[in-house]
Amino acid sequence: MSVQEKIKQQVTGNAVMLYMKGTPQAPMCGFSARAVQILNACGVKDFASVNVLEDAEIRQGIKDFANWPTIPQLYVNGEFVGGADIMMEQYQSGELQSILGQASAS
Repeated sequence: MSVQEKIKQQVTGNAVMLYMKGTPQAPMCGFSARAVQILNACGVKDFASVNVLEDAEIRQGIKDFANWPTIPQLYVNGEFVGGADIMMEQYQSGELQSILGQASAS
């Protein structure tokens, strides 16, 4: 299986998927920590995550997959949402809560 196929499987197989540096319990960068905090603030306690620091192929592959240069990256229901800054903007506007509400309903 190619790295792109693996990523597609992860993204489509989990309602909420976060590619990050570190783990939700121990984020390894401020942006990843912020992404986890935002998900928690939205009431999302159970989400899948991949520590890109443990897999160089995934770390590069996810950037190519979404054509997005930075980590973290959030996917909801197989759709790319964005990184930490976009998550924060959408959280503040209420849009992210709506997107995540659809994930828990599906």
